[in-house]
Amino acid sequence: MDIEIDKMTIKDLESIKNILISDFDDFWNYNILKDELKSENSKYIRAKFNNEIVGFAGIKILFDEADIMNIVVKKDYRNKGIGSILLENLILLSKKLCLNSLSLEVNEENIPATNLYKKQGFKNIGIRKNYYNEKNGIIMKKNLKQEN
Repeated sequence: MDIEIDKMTIKDLESIKNILISDFDDFWNYNILKDELKSENSKYIRAKFNNEIVGFAGIKILFDEADIMNIVVKKDYRNKGIGSILLENLILLSKKLCLNSLSLEVNEENIPATNLYKKQGFKNIGIRKNYYNEKNGIIMKKNLKQEN
């Protein structure tokens, strides 16, 4: 699968606006994503396959660290490695920006995502009780400076 990764723009968001909730996820809505794309502290990338946006991911930078805000893959394209490609590209981007670390929260029941993060060197550093409704959020962090 030949996936093209590039910076996500407002134009990209507009192109998926009408299918954002149905084909991607209902966790992030259009207005929140639009605000994220406009923020100087946020960096988003998108994945295209055959000129179709099949995923996107973003970080929010605070000083010399960043939080992964989301990694979203279109439902029809899940389990094809696109999430891994997006994560790898977020890590590369963070290193280019000379960030010290990346952090995230993941639902304790999302085992595939947790395994993906561990495979990329993220470590469990804490728990947020009931962060996802009644499910706990696992806080994970990856140090980037030791890898540069």
